[in-house]
Amino acid sequence: MVIITLQRDKCIGCNYCEEFAPDYFRMSKKDGKSVLLKSTDKKGFFTLKTQLPEAFESCKRAAKACPVNIISVKEV
Repeated sequence: MVIITLQRDKCIGCNYCEEFAPDYFRMSKKDGKSVLLKSTDKKGFFTLKTQLPEAFESCKRAAKACPVNIISVKEV
């Protein structure tokens, strides 16, 4: 299982996450911040749990590219 977490409040809208993992991230048209698709919100932390192994590589690249380090990706 892959667990992806986004701390959306600290997003600066650089768009790297959507470039590296377009199946999992979009930029909001309302405020220009990143949205983790199909995630659940818990106190500003948006989390997605998926069984898809390909999610790990693309989201890990997005996390490394993020200049404010608000994306975390774990394999469990």
